[in-house]
Amino acid sequence: MALSFCGIDNGTNAYSVEKGVLNNGCFVDALNLVPHVFLLFITFPILFIGWGSQSSKVQIHHNTWLHFPGHNLRWILTFSLLFVHVCEFAEGIVSNNRMMETNHLHLFMPAFMGFIAATTSVVYYHNIETSNFPKLLLVLFIYWVLAFITKSIKLWKFAEYHVGPQHLRFCITALLVLLYGLLMAVEINVIRIRRYVFFANPQKVKPPEDLQDLGVRFLQPFVNLLSKATYWWMNPLIIGAHKRPIELKKIGKLPIAMRALTNYLRLKDAYEDQRTAEDPDRAPSIWRSMYRAFGRPILLSSTFRYLADLLGFAGPLCISGIVKYLKTDKDVATPDKIKETYFGVYFMSSTELLQNTSVLAVLLFLALVLQRTFLQASYYVTIETGINLRGALLAMIYNKILRLSTSNMSMGEMTLGQINNLVAIETNQLMWFLFLCPNLWAMPVQIVMGVILLYYLLGWSALVGASVIVLLAPVQYLIATKLADTQKSSLEHSTDRLKKTTEILKGIKLLKLYAWENIFCDSVEDTRGKELTSLKTFALYTSMSIFMNAAIPIAAVLATFVMHHFLDKTGPSPSEAFAALALFHILVTPLFLLSTVVRFAVKALVSVQKLGEFLQSDEIGDDSWRNGDMPLSFEAGKKHLGVTKAINRKQPMRYQMDNYEQPTRRQMRPTETEDVAVKVSNGFFTWGSNLSTLSDINIRIPTGQLTMIVGQVGCGKSSLLLAMLGEMQTIEGRVFWSKLPECEVAREENISKNRYSVAYATQKSWLLNATVEENITFGCHFSKQRYKAVIDACSLQPDIDLLPFGDQTEIGERGINLSGGQRQRICVARALYQNTNIVFLDDPFSALDIHLSDHLMQEGILKFLQDDKRTVVLVTHKLQYLIHADWIIAMKDGSVLREGTLKDIQTHDVELYDHWKTLMNRQDQELEKDIQQDSQTTLERKTLRRAFYSREAKNQMDDEDEEEEEEEEEDDNMSTTTNRRSKIPWRMCWCYMSSGGFFMVFLMVSSKLLKHSVIVAIDYWLALWTSSKTNQSAGAGTYASNGTRLADSASSNATLPTPGNPEAESDSYYLPVFIVLCAAGITLCLITSLTVEFLGLSAATNLHHNLLNKIIHAPIRFFDITPLGQILNRFSADTNIIDQHIPPTLESLTRSTLLCLSAIGVISSITPAFLIALVPLAVAFYFIQKYFRVASKDLQDLDDSTQLPLLCHFSETAEGLTTIRAFRHEARFKQRMLELTDTNNTAYLFLSAANRWLEVRTDYLGAVIVLTAAGASIWSFSYGLRSGGLVGLGLTYALTVTNYLNWVVRNLADLEVQMAAVKKVNSFLSTESENYEGSMDTSQVPENWPQDGEIKIQDLCVRYDPMLKPVLKHVNAYIEPGQKVGICGRTGSGKSSLSLAFFNMVDIFEGKIVIDGIDICKLPLQTLRSRLSIILQDPVLFSGSIRFNLDPERTCTDDRLWEALEIAQLKNMVKALPGGLDAVVTEGGENFSVGQRQLFCLARAFVRKSSILIMDEATASIDMATENILQKVVMTAFADRTVVTIAHRVHTILTADLVIVMKRGNILEYDKPETLLEQEDGMFASFVKADM
Repeated sequence: MALSFCGIDNGTNAYSVEKGVLNNGCFVDALNLVPHVFLLFITFPILFIGWGSQSSKVQIHHNTWLHFPGHNLRWILTFSLLFVHVCEFAEGIVSNNRMMETNHLHLFMPAFMGFIAATTSVVYYHNIETSNFPKLLLVLFIYWVLAFITKSIKLWKFAEYHVGPQHLRFCITALLVLLYGLLMAVEINVIRIRRYVFFANPQKVKPPEDLQDLGVRFLQPFVNLLSKATYWWMNPLIIGAHKRPIELKKIGKLPIAMRALTNYLRLKDAYEDQRTAEDPDRAPSIWRSMYRAFGRPILLSSTFRYLADLLGFAGPLCISGIVKYLKTDKDVATPDKIKETYFGVYFMSSTELLQNTSVLAVLLFLALVLQRTFLQASYYVTIETGINLRGALLAMIYNKILRLSTSNMSMGEMTLGQINNLVAIETNQLMWFLFLCPNLWAMPVQIVMGVILLYYLLGWSALVGASVIVLLAPVQYLIATKLADTQKSSLEHSTDRLKKTTEILKGIKLLKLYAWENIFCDSVEDTRGKELTSLKTFALYTSMSIFMNAAIPIAAVLATFVMHHFLDKTGPSPSEAFAALALFHILVTPLFLLSTVVRFAVKALVSVQKLGEFLQSDEIGDDSWRNGDMPLSFEAGKKHLGVTKAINRKQPMRYQMDNYEQPTRRQMRPTETEDVAVKVSNGFFTWGSNLSTLSDINIRIPTGQLTMIVGQVGCGKSSLLLAMLGEMQTIEGRVFWSKLPECEVAREENISKNRYSVAYATQKSWLLNATVEENITFGCHFSKQRYKAVIDACSLQPDIDLLPFGDQTEIGERGINLSGGQRQRICVARALYQNTNIVFLDDPFSALDIHLSDHLMQEGILKFLQDDKRTVVLVTHKLQYLIHADWIIAMKDGSVLREGTLKDIQTHDVELYDHWKTLMNRQDQELEKDIQQDSQTTLERKTLRRAFYSREAKNQMDDEDEEEEEEEEEDDNMSTTTNRRSKIPWRMCWCYMSSGGFFMVFLMVSSKLLKHSVIVAIDYWLALWTSSKTNQSAGAGTYASNGTRLADSASSNATLPTPGNPEAESDSYYLPVFIVLCAAGITLCLITSLTVEFLGLSAATNLHHNLLNKIIHAPIRFFDITPLGQILNRFSADTNIIDQHIPPTLESLTRSTLLCLSAIGVISSITPAFLIALVPLAVAFYFIQKYFRVASKDLQDLDDSTQLPLLCHFSETAEGLTTIRAFRHEARFKQRMLELTDTNNTAYLFLSAANRWLEVRTDYLGAVIVLTAAGASIWSFSYGLRSGGLVGLGLTYALTVTNYLNWVVRNLADLEVQMAAVKKVNSFLSTESENYEGSMDTSQVPENWPQDGEIKIQDLCVRYDPMLKPVLKHVNAYIEPGQKVGICGRTGSGKSSLSLAFFNMVDIFEGKIVIDGIDICKLPLQTLRSRLSIILQDPVLFSGSIRFNLDPERTCTDDRLWEALEIAQLKNMVKALPGGLDAVVTEGGENFSVGQRQLFCLARAFVRKSSILIMDEATASIDMATENILQKVVMTAFADRTVVTIAHRVHTILTADLVIVMKRGNILEYDKPETLLEQEDGMFASFVKADM
């Protein structure tokens, strides 16, 4: 066929213009080419040449600044324009091929050029906009005008020739005219607003604040529409992640509109606006405020969602169309149709185009792409809104926490746990609900539409299938609720298990020394058993849910076609059957999700209720208490709410947080005396109940003096401080605070806030999770000199020197645990460091020993604070300090007993004074005793030193995982940067699978493969069945030639049956097979879902069991090196992941992978040509998943690591409320909370944007797969290779691929993150166990060994680890039976190591210890350790009963236990307890004092009647009285046993039979104490001198 622009048909001269130029259709079309060519000619040079030299006028760091008005509208119009051009092109080609003898280029050439011009216009526009050079937009304006004119001419000519809307080309032209007109209007609008041309003064514009800020990296709101839809701007981030990991710096800050503060103000306004004047106490509805603040984006998202759902139905319809019209395509259009020709060319009717299969294939592709784009946009909008809502809620909760009344916290109405739950659980529940809520109203629509279409395709039988689906939905919901319940119960068991594990790990040393590991191990295994039972039910329900999801579509299809067979004797045609199949697939998803969504909606209702209760709970009164005479009343608080809001509206955004809830200060009345800092008159205060805790308080605190408050325990001293701070509720009376010196009153607003703040140290110390330095400076500027002075005053320097990083060491919950005294001194240091006029110290000496409290009193309080003329209020029990007080307030039973100076009290209240005197004397005696002992502080420092000495091997506490990773890489010798991150942890997967058991793995793999092959078989059979119908009806000849039915085609062909016969025959042949296949598919679904879950369960069981056994039997050195938190993490977080998260991920991964593979297999077997197209697609897919997995892992880590500090900050704030409020640091803490929230939200936003990035790309790949499959099918069908049924099958499968491709990648990425848990657990499984066997058999050891208790130490060398230096070098000693031996020496001389050597706890690499003739190294450990007993330095008790603590093995009689308690002087105390021996011991024995705990340990040692007792510094933490008891017991009760005492204070071993003095792992002196004392210059003598 010849090519010519106007065509050369016989008998017509296309080029004649006799009837006028414009009446030649071809000329009009040529005229239409002009504007397109014009645009291309002008813009190309500008795009190619101009850009190199053109520097942009406004320098911004992002080229994403979109500032021409009508920007989005222009993009949408251009996309519509492109689509119409495609239609025009298709119409031209189809009509060209229909009726013409020669090619008429003018039918489709202008359309093609128009498409190119439209594309160019949008590229050109984008470049002009980002480089901000608006004058060049004139080109586009001219183009739109020209195009509009030429198209209008064409339309006018059509109308003249009576071509109407019934013709497709008329409609297309009309649409184009409309679009060009709109685009012209947009362009005029830009000129009108920006005035860049035709006006004298063009408008100046500045980019938005976010884009000027280089820190903002989240560009989604600022990029153009195409980049928004495809997340193109994410490319550099995701691809860059492959080279170096994504850090917090890389993801930058949030744009202002998404910051927590912005959203908080939106939500707060919506919340407060509901408080009306008529009804001020009505609780505002949270739902309504959420709707007001965040309703619009949700509506937008729902719109996207509806569009996507409607476009989703295009898939099945196009498939049915393609299969239907494949037949008719072959029969060329019949000549008897009336030729619809005008202008000598053919005009097709509007419906005709949709009957062309190629057109349908392209339409299917476009519909898929659009549907996916809309769906992802909808997801993104809801996620962004959800994140915004969460930020707002967190800020709201935090603000409320800061205003909670203290009584709420202490009276237990609001526990810390509840607050943490609000933050960690409820806000997330609401966020998730928001993510899912568009589904709530989109799904019913989707279901109704689906059912209508099914009915339209298959009639009544379709409703049967649909009803199967709908009826099973409630069952799904039931399963979902059951799942939630079992999860709760398993959570309870796992917290129980964790508690036990923690206890074991904390007391591991004792357990090993007493050989009790196995008893405790069993109790953990017991709890784990319960946990696994609930996990089993969980697994069962999960597998049921998965089974339902997989089996419902099969059941529905079965029901439908069986019904169809009975109702409608002719079976469905392939086009109907496969459209129905695709529809069923579409229908299942919403129904499966609906149960989840409903569950989340129920949860969200509960969460909102909890939140509402919390936001309505009591607050402390207004700030008026610090400013003079305004009484503390609730009304005042109400009035102020209005005021603060009015003020804040006028001020710029970023200052609002500070000014919230800080009404203006009131001036004091001049009548008040000048030298009073605080004055309380006639005060009655309460903690929330109506009974007043403090009554009739009239006191004054003199300015610049030291006031002491004394009284018995519980008489209301701390309450008095809190009442002055305004933390208590006032019944009547007032608190006056003095005003500032006159000079500073100038402007109330500007007064530095800390003038009003009070430095306050609570009794229960409160530390932040921060460095020591940050804890002390507490947000003030750092001054070295002052800091040094404070640290010296609190004698913190020695403690700081011990910490691994000095004062830069993290302390607090997540850092290093300090002892009580150290924590308290840091709190006091914080109060001293603050630059405030008033300092409140609440019993700062309670946890300090005498030396430290003296030092603190002298240096800190008397010197440091008084020199600054600061007003100090000190609550204390140490009466000997009263002489220093300038003013004394004595309290009794919640009221003031006396007030005045010490002199006043001495003269006026002699009785009280005498009472104090006797108490003081008693305290002085204690003081003398105390000086003899080695102070408690040195002990604390010592435990700290021990903790770090053993950790020196691992400097950093956080590098647990990095080290492991790096070691592996070095083995591989790969280039670490690029390859390091893209490997999938196959080794870990294998490790996980193998711990599940090989049989289960085999079962899982085989059942999965079987299931998927059966599902393919069902669909294939359906294809054969439906094709056979159509073929038979077409006549037997085509039926045979088609040859799809293999063996029986021959037999039926031979007989050439009558038309009625084969139908029945084939149905009776097809139907039973179909039913059998479906039944098989359903059962296999059940089997696979069960095997996966139970594989996961057995793996979890084995991994935990091995981990527990490994860790409990690890050598003690392991616990010294490994931080406790790290071990606990393996048992909590990692075990939880292995228990609950890996199985569903694994299931989903295998399912989606196999679905994709089977689909690709089916398509390739039907149309082998598809395989060619598969290669580039596979390459693209490989790269997408490779980049995404790496980036996703990094972003997930970031999300996890930023979540923890946020939660910690909340719980910290709730604990330290009074301190924060006294210091007036609310604003700073709010600021910190907003920063933490924003950081976490940024990470989460990027993570979800990355997920969208991936999904858009895989969805587009899926759409391309559908297009190629359709194209290949149409092509192969036109050569007569395939039947229509099979084409339908291939396309249906291609459609499912789009859904599952992104799941494959997402699950891969998740699995990679989750396998890290297996890896961490595995790294602990490789630790060496202690050698429990020994070379002797248990039977060879005598029953009552060691009988005498004779110990020979021969040339003993000991080290903790083969890598380390020996701690004992060639020690020799001989201890006779029954001797009392004392060992002493400086810290680190090896005393404790020697005691551990007796128990074979350390590595004895030379020499030996022989006890009663047996070398202990040869004994089994269990035997050795169960026959000796030891009392440790720090007493360890376990939660349980007293009986359990004394004798966990349950071997002793009650009499023996009572006897032991009597010896330890505990009998009377235990008798008094409820339950006697079965009385409860709380965790760590907290309900007994330290001394009592130590005595329990003594009783424990006595219960075990062994002839050797070792006391490791057992008296270090005891007061004198208890120590004397201990000494007596050792002398009497253990008279016939060998006792080895490792002494901390030398005077305890003066009575011993033998003293060993050690130095640096060697024995220095070895003799009787008397002889050693005679050597004046000896070590022992010098020790004793120092100790006296």
